[in-house]
Amino acid sequence: MKNLSPKLVWEIFDQITKVPRPSKKEEKIIAYLLDFAEKHSLECKRDDIGNVVIKKPATAGYEAVPTVVLQSHMDMVCEKNSNVEHNFETDPIVTKIVDGWVKAEGTTLGADCGIGMAAALAVLVDDTIEHGAIEALFTVDEETGLTGAFNLGESMISGKYLINLDSEDEGELFIGCAGGVDTIGRIKYSVETLPADYEYYRIAVSDLKGGHSGDDIDKGLGNSNKILAYFLYDVQRYGIRLGMFDGGNLRNAIPREAYAVVAVPKQNALLFETALATYISAVKSLYAITEPNLKISVSEATLQPVIDSVTQKKLLAALVGLPNGVLAMSQAMKGLVETSTNLASVKFVGNEIVITTSQRSSVERTKKDAKHAIEAVLELAGATVEHSDGYPGWNPNPDSQLLQWSVDSYKELFGVEPKVRAIHAGLECGLFLEKYPHLEMVSFGPTLRGVHSPDERLEIATVDKFWRLLLDVLKRVK
Repeated sequence: MKNLSPKLVWEIFDQITKVPRPSKKEEKIIAYLLDFAEKHSLECKRDDIGNVVIKKPATAGYEAVPTVVLQSHMDMVCEKNSNVEHNFETDPIVTKIVDGWVKAEGTTLGADCGIGMAAALAVLVDDTIEHGAIEALFTVDEETGLTGAFNLGESMISGKYLINLDSEDEGELFIGCAGGVDTIGRIKYSVETLPADYEYYRIAVSDLKGGHSGDDIDKGLGNSNKILAYFLYDVQRYGIRLGMFDGGNLRNAIPREAYAVVAVPKQNALLFETALATYISAVKSLYAITEPNLKISVSEATLQPVIDSVTQKKLLAALVGLPNGVLAMSQAMKGLVETSTNLASVKFVGNEIVITTSQRSSVERTKKDAKHAIEAVLELAGATVEHSDGYPGWNPNPDSQLLQWSVDSYKELFGVEPKVRAIHAGLECGLFLEKYPHLEMVSFGPTLRGVHSPDERLEIATVDKFWRLLLDVLKRVK
């Protein structure tokens, strides 16, 4: 990567990929940022939650220009393929270049938002760039709770304009985003030991694409938890008993893998196997276009206790009944998902089954309605339910001067009009606006695909365009 252009941006991004930075465990990347500031003699401060701001004075002739905040988050989603050995707390990301894209070896790449960090840091150290005073804000724990943005320290930033560097579609300028809330259900269970006349099977759904539960929710991708649950619910008529269900990991990632261990009465084993073969054929046909690599495998499993039959029935009913995917499209902005929900993970923890879902909406009322719909299904299944604090959306300001500069810059640089739109994913901008209501904000970035999955990739050619746009907008603020 260090040989790619723009060289400084890629060199810094290469350094960032070598620093472990899981959400809520950002100590090493914080240390990297503090050391970076010291090495380049830049003013730096850190708040109590871990957010870091590095400042650079204005260049000559730009002293009177309002301060611009360049914002990115320092944590990354840590997802890997099940056959990959990787410790995200200690191991560097192993990168490769494939057909014009930078990817990682079986893990997430961390370009979300590592490439935004790299661009901001490059601005801080490149003395050839013309700009007013810069405040580079790096927040913690964006991916699992927006903790850094929620708890941003008093007077950490003073800028009038904020450029968020966390977008994933080159040629598009974002001026709004969805708000979100997580809903978690917990179902207690007891275990039973079955007599000897049962066969045990391990059924696994794998090789789905996964992806971002905001950006990718409307792409028709498979949800491993739903695919597995539909089958198990259907074959309860054969007297199956459930020993384990494990699927998905992160609330903001569409689950790619899930498995279950079931016990089947020996006299019904052939019926069960036939039903599974029929289901596999049907699901592969259903997802032939969007999930061509989908696998559903079955193997023998060892004897193990099963959950009580009452809980099994409630659990599978809940997993089938929970809404998943797009709930409503925006009436105000064509093609924009307004409201969605993601059945993110199902885990057996102690004597509880923990079901995690994530709801998003650009309309506060429908976000609340979606939350209540999930809550109602879980409560009908006997679950205790809790919600996260949630985070607000970012209401678009089409009259922003910063937006106009960005549009004009893109048109002059590349000869085409950029798309101006809102995004269904969550950005930290809504929280910044609550704390600093005077801010004008815009978000842009290079093209990323497969974000929040091991298929995450960064298109090389778009990084140069992203960099040129950023520099030109900074110059135009004068």
